[in-house]
Amino acid sequence: MVAVFAPPFGEKNIELPEELVLFTVPLRDIVVFPHISMPLLIGRPFSIEAVRRAWESNRLIFLPVQYDKEKEEVGEEDISKIGTVARIIRIATVEDNRLKILVEGLARAEAEKYFFDDVVTAKVKILKEEVPELTPEDKALIQEIKELLEKAVSLGKRIIPDMLYLIKSEEDPVKFADFVASVLDLKTHDALKLLETRDLRERLKLAYQFLYKEVSLLELQQRIREQARKTMEKEQREYFLRHQLKAIQEELGVGKNPEVEEYREKLSKLNLPAEVKKQIEKEMERLERLHPDSAEAGVLRTWLDWVLELPWNKKTRDRYNLKRAKEILDRDHYDLEKIKERITEFLAVRKLTKGKTKGPILLFVGPPGVGK
Repeated sequence: MVAVFAPPFGEKNIELPEELVLFTVPLRDIVVFPHISMPLLIGRPFSIEAVRRAWESNRLIFLPVQYDKEKEEVGEEDISKIGTVARIIRIATVEDNRLKILVEGLARAEAEKYFFDDVVTAKVKILKEEVPELTPEDKALIQEIKELLEKAVSLGKRIIPDMLYLIKSEEDPVKFADFVASVLDLKTHDALKLLETRDLRERLKLAYQFLYKEVSLLELQQRIREQARKTMEKEQREYFLRHQLKAIQEELGVGKNPEVEEYREKLSKLNLPAEVKKQIEKEMERLERLHPDSAEAGVLRTWLDWVLELPWNKKTRDRYNLKRAKEILDRDHYDLEKIKERITEFLAVRKLTKGKTKGPILLFVGPPGVGK
């Protein structure tokens, strides 16, 4: 089966017949839009053969989208009905006998029937573009898309300057919509959705929605980068200032704070949990930066003295000798019989349960000097 139409090579404005039969290359992970030139790498044998035959005949080819990119062999249900009729501009053989071609999209088309032999061919119908008279709302939408594109570029989106200029200066709304679609960072199914949308207004709205999402993502990425940059700058500044302070102290002969060094020596001898040790070291660094006579420095010294004197990881063995306990209570405390009895009861319960119960905690209340 051969194509039925052969345009003169090099002609810019090609009048395509309403129906024609073309060699077909199902594309994986890419969509070619009308009015856009794009390089393609062709690797499957049946696609390579289709390109060669198209090149030798009329240089026109039909480019639909393959739904499942992992499939090597395809059937009619695996290929989109809507695709792009394109002209092959250049063809070259690269490594592994694959072909690298440059194509120019000409028009949207719908496959009425696919034919599968040693190559894929399709009977296609050209989809005529109806250009409505632009309303003020349409013009406002086009202007908004142009401004969003400029914003995307300012946020780091890569668009060739010539392409950006072409989009901004294009007055044909059909070409404008396809130009915009070609520069969007879209997944294959989203790009295909744009290609399949025949109504121009709906296509412009859809392109705006995709572009708006992309700009929102770029803004978020920029905020993340800015936060990371500020964090790095702060850390670098603190690192520089600490080293500068150290150099100044050494120059003045101040050296290290002996009080803090004494605390560090005590800390090194203790077997503390990691979180506790980290907090103590943090407070030591604060003390080192404070003026020795400041009120906050006094509070920190008190806290460090207290926390470093605590019996970390030290335990005593409980003794439940009730007779011995009563002797000690009678020897050291006169009267207070009810309190002594309560203490003895508490120890008795602990002895019976071998210290495993979560019993009450004794609280001694009274003024100073009464024997608490």
